[in-house]
Amino acid sequence: MQAPRTLYALTVTQVLDLLKNNTITVEEYARSLLDRFEEKDSTVKAWAYLDQELVLSQARALDQMPNDQRGPLHGVAVGIKDVINTKDMPTQFGSPLYQGHQPGFDSSAVAILRAAGALIFGKTTTTEFTATNSGPDTTNPHDPNRTPGGSSCGSAAAVAGLQVPLSLGAQTGGSIIRPALFTGIFAMKPIYNAISPEGQKTFSATFDTFGFFARSIEDLQLVADTFALKDDVPPRDISLKEASVALIKTPMWARAGPGTVCAMERAVTILKNSGVMVEEVPFPTEVCDSEALRQMQNVIISGEAQVAFLREYRLDRTKLDPEICRPVENNSNYTHKERLQALDRYASLRPIIDKVAAKYSAIITPSAIDEAPLGLNDMGSPVFNTLWTASSSFCSICSFLANQVQGFHMPVINIPAFTGAHGMPIGISIVAGRFCDQHLLRISKVLSEPLMAEGGWKVMA
Repeated sequence: MQAPRTLYALTVTQVLDLLKNNTITVEEYARSLLDRFEEKDSTVKAWAYLDQELVLSQARALDQMPNDQRGPLHGVAVGIKDVINTKDMPTQFGSPLYQGHQPGFDSSAVAILRAAGALIFGKTTTTEFTATNSGPDTTNPHDPNRTPGGSSCGSAAAVAGLQVPLSLGAQTGGSIIRPALFTGIFAMKPIYNAISPEGQKTFSATFDTFGFFARSIEDLQLVADTFALKDDVPPRDISLKEASVALIKTPMWARAGPGTVCAMERAVTILKNSGVMVEEVPFPTEVCDSEALRQMQNVIISGEAQVAFLREYRLDRTKLDPEICRPVENNSNYTHKERLQALDRYASLRPIIDKVAAKYSAIITPSAIDEAPLGLNDMGSPVFNTLWTASSSFCSICSFLANQVQGFHMPVINIPAFTGAHGMPIGISIVAGRFCDQHLLRISKVLSEPLMAEGGWKVMA
């Protein structure tokens, strides 16, 4: 029986309810998603690989599974960023060098999802090794003339375009939060190394962090639970009137566009009107030396990128983007002593930001400069996201501070509540201290309700 076409628009929690009640089968659900793929693929181009017969074969196998053996994500379709290994699909890293490459084994994250019953739908597009700022011709589902952001462009576009309800990405700088903002969906970057990177290509071992995209906070919660993300202290429910929020514009506030400025102002107004205590907090002085931060970042990234891409460079550098070759060729710029000093200094800064986060229920901060820019050749700057992760792309030294928060290893969630001058989505980031992922999910749910109700952007469904 052909499934109703509206099935493709279901969130994870919605489809799980129908599957658990045997209202629909996984195959019916998969056929609806494949219909949506056929309808939108020529425009959105979110997929590096999708085998429709393989999808249906997996769906039929899941339908045959006894009820008592079904996992918490039974039948839920998931897109996998094409730097993450899958045993039954190619993993090509967005690079001509790995055209048709078949790893033959699942990454740790994909294996966990399969064990939870997920339907591994296909491989989503990415920039080359996640390191360049252009490459795929993936478009923004809300305006095909605009970028969906990078490097997890396909993962964001597939979820925003209702082709899957859930997808995986990875962030070195802003590769999860920025695409989520540009495409108007929720996304979570957990604390660094909370989810094993085994079986996925790394760009920077110090900063690379696994994450995921969805169309609701509840769906992010399900994925976080599947990956066993836990806080030391179980989070408690906090009402809006109990919540306290630190507004941190970051030292890069001068780069904010009018859409982001307006979104932050509206967020503060909405939260205050809802009873939330909001206090503007300056960035700690120890973290405001832009030249020192940029130098630390460049030292760390140059060394780790050289290690990450040396194999590919030696295999055939003619098939690599010049931005991939550059750190390998320029590896002698910094000494080992300088790298050790940079790593130690970065580590010493993390407790400083933890102390700020501990004083409040959450931090709110910009997710990107503004709404998605026109054109597909520039995927936008990570200058605001990477602060909470840390790393500049080789071609984007101006994003030094953005890289810092990635360097701080703090969990972040994008709330897609607002719109810009051209009707495109604009989000804000909610940030919590390290190892407070479950608290972040809980407080993000509370804060997002008035923001989503009054902000103006509605997630597609």
